[in-house]
Amino acid sequence: MKAPYDVIKTVRITEKGTAQTEKHNQYQVVVDKHANKLDIKYAVEQAFKVKVVGVNTMHVRGKPRRERTAQFGHTPGWKKAVVTLKAGDKIDLT
Repeated sequence: MKAPYDVIKTVRITEKGTAQTEKHNQYQVVVDKHANKLDIKYAVEQAFKVKVVGVNTMHVRGKPRRERTAQFGHTPGWKKAVVTLKAGDKIDLT
């Protein structure tokens, strides 16, 4: 298995993610593009000392950048995981 912080890049804090946390005990995590669900589950359990019930992953495509500039092209794509925790567990984001 990979080291936990090689897999987990950051925890996303958004309005939609906060609603998911309150309603379903789910957290959004930005992860390495090549990590699979087992790697993500192991990394979250080791890093935050919680019990993971499920992991859903998705690749987020890069958006097109503004044209007619030197940085013309696409923003980089990334991988997002929605991690469901056992009832009673939580990740302290402060």
